[in-house]
Amino acid sequence: MNGEPDDYLRAVEAALFVAEAPLTPAELRLHVGDAGDLAAALRQLSDDYAGRGINLVERGGRWHFQTAADLAHILRREKDEARKLSRAAMETLAIIAYHEPVSRAEIEAIRGVQVAKGTLDVLMESGWVRPAGRREVPGRPLIYATTVDFLSHFGLSSRRDLPGIDDLRAAGLLDPVDLALEGLGGQSVLENDDDVA
Repeated sequence: MNGEPDDYLRAVEAALFVAEAPLTPAELRLHVGDAGDLAAALRQLSDDYAGRGINLVERGGRWHFQTAADLAHILRREKDEARKLSRAAMETLAIIAYHEPVSRAEIEAIRGVQVAKGTLDVLMESGWVRPAGRREVPGRPLIYATTVDFLSHFGLSSRRDLPGIDDLRAAGLLDPVDLALEGLGGQSVLENDDDVA
């Protein structure tokens, strides 16, 4: 770090270091007070830790220290592998991420099949999806959105960082059926999502 950091900067660093979960600026102020410029302190710490073994990162408006991505393999521990998400759960998660807030009926319309209750339960238990209120239409269906844990797990600062269709195509992640439809002159299901949402 450059020179001697001031006491406020040190207090922000200490609060973030011991935090059990990522902190919002408002939560940080509860610990360190208003004696300094919090935004400047966070920028300074982020710059100071850039390129080091740990980095200060902001995910969904919350700040925390995390292991540098290129060193994560060194710290990986052998543990029981958590249950992998089913294809239905992955599709449901993707629909929620790209279209949130979205109701179960809207998810089903996009997927073309019913969503099992267990699918949404698994996503909520993982901490990646949360109920986000009710849609103001007849029946007032529950709507779902992603969480800060979702952003953190996938290394996203915000939903704007989700890959676009060109990124997915370049990575080879588009469904072969979707690519075949495009080749026949049909429009990609992913490109036509605005009509459904």
